[in-house]
Amino acid sequence: MDVSIEDLRLRAKRRLPRTLFEFIDGGAQDERTLRANTGDFDRWLMVPQQCVDVSQRPLGTTILGKAATLPLVIAPTGMAGLFRRKGELQAARAARAAGIPYTLSTMASVTIEEVGRDAAASAGDLWFQLYVQKDRGLTRSLVERAKAAGFRVLAVTIDLQQQGQRERDVRNGLTIPPRITLANMLDMTRRLPWIADVLLGPRLTFANFEGTANEKKGLTTLSKHINASFDPALTWADIAAFKQLWGGPVAVKGVLSAEDARRAVDAGCDGVIVSNHGGRQLDCVPSAVAALPGIVDAVAGRAEVIVDGGVRRGSDVIKALALGARACMIGRAMLWGLASGGEAGVGRTLQILKGQIDNGLALLGRPGIASLDRTALAPVDAYAPQAESGRNQRAY
Repeated sequence: MDVSIEDLRLRAKRRLPRTLFEFIDGGAQDERTLRANTGDFDRWLMVPQQCVDVSQRPLGTTILGKAATLPLVIAPTGMAGLFRRKGELQAARAARAAGIPYTLSTMASVTIEEVGRDAAASAGDLWFQLYVQKDRGLTRSLVERAKAAGFRVLAVTIDLQQQGQRERDVRNGLTIPPRITLANMLDMTRRLPWIADVLLGPRLTFANFEGTANEKKGLTTLSKHINASFDPALTWADIAAFKQLWGGPVAVKGVLSAEDARRAVDAGCDGVIVSNHGGRQLDCVPSAVAALPGIVDAVAGRAEVIVDGGVRRGSDVIKALALGARACMIGRAMLWGLASGGEAGVGRTLQILKGQIDNGLALLGRPGIASLDRTALAPVDAYAPQAESGRNQRAY
């Protein structure tokens, strides 16, 4: 039985070809930021308070104006169809069943309209993540299509001017769709369930670009597609224009500094998503949780702050909320669940995190997530042993 996110990760590793598992698992260059995203949660300790009535521990909240049963949002993840056939639909259905938002990536393997037509997915809270294209007419079309399909929130990613240098993907020769080569043939053929589900299924494409000038025929790498299509000239004036065009809640994803958080609010954004793209863009930048407190303080309640990066445990969610986040996005954890068990696997991911959040609140002495604040935490350094003077040290 899968009792932790790591269990799902290991199950996904057994099911996927190495190339695809490392596409999920890897980051940019030396992967320092990738490691910091998880490791920096350990810089905070939880400080329990006792003799508090925690018989009721509500986990619900509102996220950008709509109720959610958990303080979680499914993060946008490109080409989820690499891991399960129509993976985005399966993840969206699981999110709806759990009562949390689902964010569809511009780079999805299913179209905006297909998600909007799917009864089990469209009944949920749908967000659309936008990568701004050099072709601004195409960009406007993507936004209008999402609005027409019933998506409620527009999340504009601002940290992908070019694709980061993801060395694992380069070494593995990752292409979309994946191809069988002499180098990976043995590994691929050991993954027969994946081959039957994905490789022998409908041809994988960047579905939202079919029929446009940006459509890529045949095999291509993500970096080629991104560097040829995405607009590095994006400015805050563009963000303000997207807010006006969308007419509903808008968030920006990829903020790591207090200055940019304030600029986002000034541009009219309703949400600020603290993110370093899962450590997959510029290496050696702050982890999401390290950047979080300063951004919360800079925003000062003028927009909701969501943190994206490194969440593997319910305790991570508790810490993020105590530091001022409204919710946490989950990307890799969702993909591991999707790869290991499809829609049910994503549901299991959410069940695991829900149980850990609830258990953590009870043991922390906090009657629900609304009671969390920074008094629930202490820097790990506050409990570091102090060096004793030479004359007081014990001799052994």
